Amino acid sequence: MNGGVSKPWLKSPAFDLTFLLAPAFVSVFVAFVFARGLGHSTGVPLWAWLVFIVGIDVAHVYSTLFRTYFNAGERRENQALLALIPLGVWCLGVGLYAAGPLVFWRTLTYVAVFHFIRQQYGFLRLYCRNESESKLDRWLSSGAIYLTTFYPMAYWHAHQPRNFHWFIEGDLFTGLPVWVSDVMGWFSMVVLVLYFGNEALKVYRGRSWNLPKNLVVLGTALSWYVGIVQFNGDLIFTITNVVSHGIPYLALVWLYGERQKNAPNSPPIYGKISYAWFFSRRSIPLYIGLLLVFAFFEEGLWAGLVWREHLEVFGVFRELPEITARDTLAWLVPLLTLPQATHYVLDGFIWKIQDTNANWQKVLFSRSAG
Repeated sequence: MNGGVSKPWLKSPAFDLTFLLAPAFVSVFVAFVFARGLGHSTGVPLWAWLVFIVGIDVAHVYSTLFRTYFNAGERRENQALLALIPLGVWCLGVGLYAAGPLVFWRTLTYVAVFHFIRQQYGFLRLYCRNESESKLDRWLSSGAIYLTTFYPMAYWHAHQPRNFHWFIEGDLFTGLPVWVSDVMGWFSMVVLVLYFGNEALKVYRGRSWNLPKNLVVLGTALSWYVGIVQFNGDLIFTITNVVSHGIPYLALVWLYGERQKNAPNSPPIYGKISYAWFFSRRSIPLYIGLLLVFAFFEEGLWAGLVWREHLEVFGVFRELPEITARDTLAWLVPLLTLPQATHYVLDGFIWKIQDTNANWQKVLFSRSAG
């Protein structure tokens, strides 16, 4: 087909639709099904906190290890980067916390928001990799992703109170004029209509329909709008925010690991533990289980040393002393947030789609995704 898209899927329609694209739509579906009870909830029950925060959000952060520190090849090629980023992030965090706890948490919040938005843009670009795009195509697709995420955040800044927060209460600035949010909302809707109109026009002119790319745009728009604007519930925000972000990332890292075992001179994960063994179907429980262990240990430290919450879950961590001294917290809190902060920063380097010679692209796209 002239001008068509050659195999846009990263692995296969079944894999991509299930693990990379469906999570956004599933989270939106759950939000509407349980809207009566959850639409204005002001808290997250313990079971949901364990499933969504510990089991998905925190766990997905540690999956970055398999793209970086657990990859002998990556360690050799990016030794300085992998050493300096955590050190720099921690030092910056100590300085920010010394300036004030809210300064630290607000900075981390906005970095997290940017990271979440950039992940959606990254998936968009992955699914555009084989598509012949004009400048108009690229502007509209990029604008659709950015504006449909910027608008909900503008709404959040302008409409208070909200029954949810990102990390802690008050971690986002408030007081944005409502008219600014309204204008951005109309502008995002116009760009979204223009984007899908342009996609329909390309199909009318004989080009193929890039289904996964368009599902990324639609899923992003729906999950961000429903989770932040449509409803004012803590649990709905958590589900739409975490599921649509964490599960696709876990799946992408798994796919990279699966393809890594077939790459020339594939490095081991550690010692004699190979990618071929670890990223096989029989080892999926090990992959998930190891990430859950890391997540549980991190949250146990938070619970015991700082928050003193959910201690009934963490057993031995309840015996840790609660740290309240400002000077101690100034280095401890940035240390405890170091895994996720490093994850946010490293992701800006390890998934660069513009660098077509990057090793990860050679690995990920080494096989056809028929």
